[in-house]
Amino acid sequence: MLVDADLHIHSRYSKAVSKNMTIPNLAENARFKGLSAVGSGDILNPKWEEELLRYARKVDGGTYERNGIRFLLTTEVEDERRVHHVLIFPDIGIVHEMRERLEEYSRDIETEGRPRVNLSAAEIADLANDLDVLIGPAHAFTPWTSLYKEYDSLKEAYGDAKIDFLELGLSADSEMADMIRAHHRLTYLSNSDAHSPMPHRLGREFNRFEVEEATFEEIRKAILRRGGRRIVLNAGLDPRLGKYHLTACSRCYTRYSLEEAKTYHWKCPKCGGRIKKGVRDRILELADTEERPKDRPPYLRLAPLAEIIAMVIDKGVGTKSVRLIWERFLREFGSEIRVLVDVPVRELAAVHGEVAKAVWAYRNGKLIVIPGGGGKYGEIKLPEEIRKAEVDELESVEIELPEEEKPRQRSITEFLGVAH
Repeated sequence: MLVDADLHIHSRYSKAVSKNMTIPNLAENARFKGLSAVGSGDILNPKWEEELLRYARKVDGGTYERNGIRFLLTTEVEDERRVHHVLIFPDIGIVHEMRERLEEYSRDIETEGRPRVNLSAAEIADLANDLDVLIGPAHAFTPWTSLYKEYDSLKEAYGDAKIDFLELGLSADSEMADMIRAHHRLTYLSNSDAHSPMPHRLGREFNRFEVEEATFEEIRKAILRRGGRRIVLNAGLDPRLGKYHLTACSRCYTRYSLEEAKTYHWKCPKCGGRIKKGVRDRILELADTEERPKDRPPYLRLAPLAEIIAMVIDKGVGTKSVRLIWERFLREFGSEIRVLVDVPVRELAAVHGEVAKAVWAYRNGKLIVIPGGGGKYGEIKLPEEIRKAEVDELESVEIELPEEEKPRQRSITEFLGVAH
């Protein structure tokens, strides 16, 4: 079976997270999104563990279920150099043992969702290896709390400890990560790191697993590429939509080349703000190969349905107008992922013609993307040629996107091998 899973989220016990991040809300919105499995997030926090056990039933040691949505036991921890790591646990007993071992190194493990641990990346990975916990760097390339913010290689960070995967983060995709040869042996995870249960956050990035059942053991086999289980698709934001894709000022968001940023000593000459190195530039600094692993799953670039609707009707993504249209699509087709990927455009047009055209443009790489940077998300725009065209005319519309806007991946339509 195919299982769509988002394995990195947070609970309401983490800083800067919505109070609506509860197990019932997560289960409901995961169903709307089209996810079958979700990481629990923050499972080292005792209060969040208590809520999971109260609202979800146990399937096996590492898997819980509510309303048909499976929850795997996951967390994110911050090490002594403020680098973040994702952990996936085989059962609740191992969660308790990990918590006990980390207590002497952490002041906030009992209160914070994402605890700070006074250990190195290698020491945390060694502990995870001892307990058979899956571990990998979280959002590996972002310029604030990531592996490549602090280190120049996996080896420098983790030493001889084993890591099981690498999380791409919102500002990178598989093609970008594969420019570093040491990554070729690793499975990539594309997760949302959601701080809100709303479907334009939850599942904005997800992994499609080919497994026999949505359980920890099956997901573990897929991540480790064992027993015929595997990830067949990474799906996520177009990296250009990520907040840190380009090098830019973190105050006024003016973009700079890497050479300009160095010349200005990382201080914006326009406003005095701090210039943050973009993910694209950081990867280019470290790139050492043009080869790609032959077994790497494809990466599909997504834009959340609510953001596409907001773009079309020119309203805020959280407004009632956007929500009403979004709900109409879900009532008709069941989940956001189906709307974005699977349902023929003519059927979508019966619900909302303009949104249907925008979904077609997204599927076929015809949206204009204004890249993000410095902490500001990128933006999407619909070309006027598509706005003016009828749905039946879309295939014949000629659009010349600026060179930097042309996607480097196949369109979703080509990937699926069907005519939408």
